[in-house]
Amino acid sequence: MSRHVAIVTDSTAYLPPQMMERHSITTVPLTVVLGDQALEEGTEISARSLALALQKRRPVTTSRPSPETFVRTYRAIAETGATGIVSLHLSSEFSGTYDAAVLAAKDSPVPVRVVDTGMVAMALGFCALAAAEAAEAGGSLDEAVAAAEKRAEGTSAYFYVDTLDYLRRGGRIGAAQALLGSALAVKPLLQLEGGRIEPLERVRTASRAIARLEEIVAERAGAAPVDIAVHHLAAPERAAALADRLRDRVLGLADLHVSEVGAVIGAHTGPGLLGVVVSAR
Repeated sequence: MSRHVAIVTDSTAYLPPQMMERHSITTVPLTVVLGDQALEEGTEISARSLALALQKRRPVTTSRPSPETFVRTYRAIAETGATGIVSLHLSSEFSGTYDAAVLAAKDSPVPVRVVDTGMVAMALGFCALAAAEAAEAGGSLDEAVAAAEKRAEGTSAYFYVDTLDYLRRGGRIGAAQALLGSALAVKPLLQLEGGRIEPLERVRTASRAIARLEEIVAERAGAAPVDIAVHHLAAPERAAALADRLRDRVLGLADLHVSEVGAVIGAHTGPGLLGVVVSAR
């Protein structure tokens, strides 16, 4: 058994599977409740199935992992020889996942540092990756946490949705609630700010909104080295086209990932989501 600091995150980080395997990052799944079925994100329900359910207006909700699930995960990791665990999770404004991890940490056989990153999707994924790289370099618990927090400070997330209705239903809309009165007349651009979804701009058409999203990302990226993730739900052509334009436009681009979000985030944004995460190296 090797002595090491282990990294745990949750299924909303949407890290590519090969990257999680390469860096030995453990993922704890959230749950999607579809009708009377409780399904684990990533293994028991796909984004495509979720999008079809939403389009048919089937009732969909989400729930956090239980503290017991985290306890089992921490104990299994400790058995591999880990001397400590950094557990990084999506914003506590969106989910009780962080709270469940905090409760479980009290029963872990090794020290656990639980971090509310204030992030979600690859904004969370980049934080987990930074922590893993710090741990691989021999860093302590504190150093791995510091690496994740530094990455979070340099990370921004922007996104476009076809409608605010799904965010409204899930209560995840924050100050963007003010946009609902004119939701039929505008296409909203939103941002992740302070762990919440906040309004950024109002644009008249979908094509203009996506063009403006591209402009905002290019301005935010500048010429410094950055990683970018383009997310979508049931909009692969839009995502691929935007990614191609960003490859040409962002001078300091290091890595670019294109992926469909999972069922948990998709349940709250609805089909047509197009999101971009910009993360400074």
